[in-house]
Amino acid sequence: MNVASFLAKAAQRFPDHTALQYNDEKTSYQEFYRRALALGGALRALGLDKGDRVAFAMLNRPEILETIYGCFAAGLVVVPMNARLHPREMAYIVGQSGAKVLIHGPEFEDPLDEHWDQFGGVAHRIGVGCSERLTPYASLLTDEHSLAEPVDAEPTDPCWLFYTSGTTGFPKGATWTHRTVRVVVMNYLADVYNIHEDDVVIHCAPLSHGSGIVALPAVARAATNVIMGTPSFDPAALFAEIERLRVTHIAFMAPTQIVKCLDEVDETRYDLSSLKAVCYGGAPIYVEHLKEAVRRFGPIWVQIFGQGECPITATVLPASDHVRFAETDDPRLGSAGFPRTDVDVRVVDEHDNFLPPGQQGEVVVRGDVVMAGYWGDAAATAETLRNGWLHTGDVGVFDEHGYLHLLDRTKDVIISGGNNIYPREVEEVLITHPKVHNVVVVGVPDPYWGEAVRAVVVPEPGTSPTAQELIDYCTTRLASYKKPKAVDFVDDLPVSAYGKVLRREVRDRYWVGYSRAVAGGTASGR
Repeated sequence: MNVASFLAKAAQRFPDHTALQYNDEKTSYQEFYRRALALGGALRALGLDKGDRVAFAMLNRPEILETIYGCFAAGLVVVPMNARLHPREMAYIVGQSGAKVLIHGPEFEDPLDEHWDQFGGVAHRIGVGCSERLTPYASLLTDEHSLAEPVDAEPTDPCWLFYTSGTTGFPKGATWTHRTVRVVVMNYLADVYNIHEDDVVIHCAPLSHGSGIVALPAVARAATNVIMGTPSFDPAALFAEIERLRVTHIAFMAPTQIVKCLDEVDETRYDLSSLKAVCYGGAPIYVEHLKEAVRRFGPIWVQIFGQGECPITATVLPASDHVRFAETDDPRLGSAGFPRTDVDVRVVDEHDNFLPPGQQGEVVVRGDVVMAGYWGDAAATAETLRNGWLHTGDVGVFDEHGYLHLLDRTKDVIISGGNNIYPREVEEVLITHPKVHNVVVVGVPDPYWGEAVRAVVVPEPGTSPTAQELIDYCTTRLASYKKPKAVDFVDDLPVSAYGKVLRREVRDRYWVGYSRAVAGGTASGR
């Protein structure tokens, strides 16, 4: 079953229903489906075959969902890229995935031009609202090569590569098949929020990531998808749209967005009575922030825990639990919830033996929601999916009620504002600076971002680099969200008997007084 059939069914049942709304522009389900079939057929006419990859980089706009469903319909594999990545990072993803087509918006035209020599494998560069020297996206939406219907697809056929930091410094493409996406859709409707055709779902987070994934069940149920056109998150604009359009569901929010809503907006100015559910996740959140969110906005919060390797989701903390636990100061409010209906989640020791409640170990996941593997990396796939379980790299413990409490990470990934940042990426940039002799990068507690990137630097003898100098250096080579928020200077770094820098020892110095070793816990004594 090709997952584009979800859109086909929605268009058949509700052809005139608004599928996409961007500012005041509306696209019906019938037109959305037509454009997806036209785009898919045009891409095949360019010479792409079933299984070929199509990458895109766009700020939130309807063309993202058209590209996703156009690729699905044509049997192609979509490769979404974080719009905040540096062009060099985009080039790596495009090259590693073998994408033959790159679709991007006007904001990326000049930056990509500067680095286009690194995109050697791209045969077709398609611009959305770009200059005429690029193939215009609109030219692919004619009916000349349109597909009559989605092509046949096997459950094991890949359809989406979700690039994640994985277990090394280079991004890895978690391979989602048509079965994976189908399960994501059904699981969301079953355990997170049961969307219906009269729902209005708003997208205020990137459609290339969590919000775009939640769009899949929204489309399957023919709901209206409102895509916010603001260049950055604006709580006041979000609340105004909720009131104006009677929004019922916020597709996805990162904890930083929730905190910003609590900090910046008086919700009593707006009529938010239409809102039924808000899905959030991607990073830990402080319990006190959750309590305040429940108190101010009511029983609408649903937390999901997963990762790119098991998309939406492994565990869930439903809205009813948020209310119950907030009222009673139950510590389970700070948990990641309980395993979803058709997903197995366990905690194991270093030998992959299952551990009982109360004993901490690595969190492992099993089920159809787990990725098929990392694209083009058999070794990393074997390591991560060993013994038939996805090894998440998170350390957790189940309580006696079956709720999972996350404690730490075995991997060194920093999660800041819902974004995965691998320290090695930042270190490899900083170490090239002429004034840096050695460096280690760690995540430190941050009440807003969850974790913040901090560099601990040993300067070259005789030099005196400034923190801002090194931060600016990273800005020209990395996505902005990966640069250090602060830099500390030290005479030396702790090392093992074999000369390896003891990253955990450096990291632990910043977490003294915290009740758990990932952000979202409360400081001792609070």
